[in-house]
Amino acid sequence: MMKGNTDDKVPLVRTDIPGPSGRGIVDLDEQYLATATKSAPLVVDRASGEMVWDVDGNLFLDFSSGVSVLNIGHCHPSVVRAVQEQAAKVMHFAGTDYYYDVQSRLAERLAKIAPGRGEKKVFLSNSGTESIEAAMKLARWSSGRKQFIAFFGAFHGRTMGALSLNCSKRVHRAKYFPMVPGVTHIPYANCYRCPYHQEYPSCGLWCAKILDEVYLDALLPPDEVAALFFEPIQGEGGYIVPPKEFLPEISRICRSHGILTVDDEVQAGMGRTGRMWAAEHFGLEPDITCMAKSLGSGMPIAATVFRKELDWGVPGAHSNTFGGNCVACASSLATLDVMEKEKVIEQAERKGLLMQKRLEEIKDRFENVGDVRGLGMMRALELVEDRRTKVPAIKMRNDIVSVMLRKGVIALGCGRSSIRLIPPLTIGEEHLDTGMRLLEESIDAVVRDRK
Repeated sequence: MMKGNTDDKVPLVRTDIPGPSGRGIVDLDEQYLATATKSAPLVVDRASGEMVWDVDGNLFLDFSSGVSVLNIGHCHPSVVRAVQEQAAKVMHFAGTDYYYDVQSRLAERLAKIAPGRGEKKVFLSNSGTESIEAAMKLARWSSGRKQFIAFFGAFHGRTMGALSLNCSKRVHRAKYFPMVPGVTHIPYANCYRCPYHQEYPSCGLWCAKILDEVYLDALLPPDEVAALFFEPIQGEGGYIVPPKEFLPEISRICRSHGILTVDDEVQAGMGRTGRMWAAEHFGLEPDITCMAKSLGSGMPIAATVFRKELDWGVPGAHSNTFGGNCVACASSLATLDVMEKEKVIEQAERKGLLMQKRLEEIKDRFENVGDVRGLGMMRALELVEDRRTKVPAIKMRNDIVSVMLRKGVIALGCGRSSIRLIPPLTIGEEHLDTGMRLLEESIDAVVRDRK
């Protein structure tokens, strides 16, 4: 077991959620804001590090990091200072049309730290889905090919191009047909729920070899495929970690046919897995890398980083208005500085091992925990009705997340019945232990209630 928490004031929930002050805000939100993806009636007032206060004075531990946006915690002083200084100087000046130092320095830095060797260039945008859209356009433009390959379980965004690559929840695609044409989906290497009902490693890595031996032979002319899009660890699909040989073999097949590989690091990147980029765990050198979320520590910024020779090279072939925003660039540079100075990636690797140990202990205790998985501090557990049948325990998952919130821990689901655990990489170990303990207590409470 990890060392117990010594601070009984964190977290501290003293009212209903939402409480008296929060209810009116929830009502106002529901009256005027479009239906989106609300997961809890939590009305946030302020935040610092791994701690979040709501408008009723309740104090929570954040194990969601703003959906993996706050890898160095809420409102890091260095980032706040950089944002304030830049906002007082110039907030916006259309970086795609003009020049300014903070944008150029960020592009240089990202080009140098992105996975893969060789010279690179950078296109800056505002969100993960925009970074994927840029990659789709760039792949078609530079290759002259029109089709794409993506995976079952994938989530790449919600704009129409990125949406066409999605294949994790049907609600994402329902009523939006037609999608962008030319996307073929193939199964991902999910060993807990193998789509081919085989066992690793006796399977011979058929999930990768089928791409060459079946899809590119019988269905897809390889010389018409521009790019294959992948998440090194699938996010919304359930935090699926493939076998170490899977992505290298997929990449080898793509290279043999001149198919570009696009690495979606939007959720898994920026140190989350104990490496700067999740692709590093697999020794990958993607042609294009997409990044966002924690790149700006809360400011909206994303980047598409690619091999230099793939560049559009024609003004106007792709552009935007707010990409490379001055304040967002300053936030990103400050975030990268903090990661270096505070050795954040090393923290993620070390604390991730502590999280995995606790998750394995929890799995040993509860039969409804079918699987635990992840890398670094990108961890998840999957709830099942029965370990033999592996029927997803969707209601149980939702109930556990709700109990966690009432106990003062903010968490999110993923996949059909998994809970993702993604606290800030800078979280104190005592608070990390507290969150894991309250997770265990929440599972116990829900399990007992079902008996």
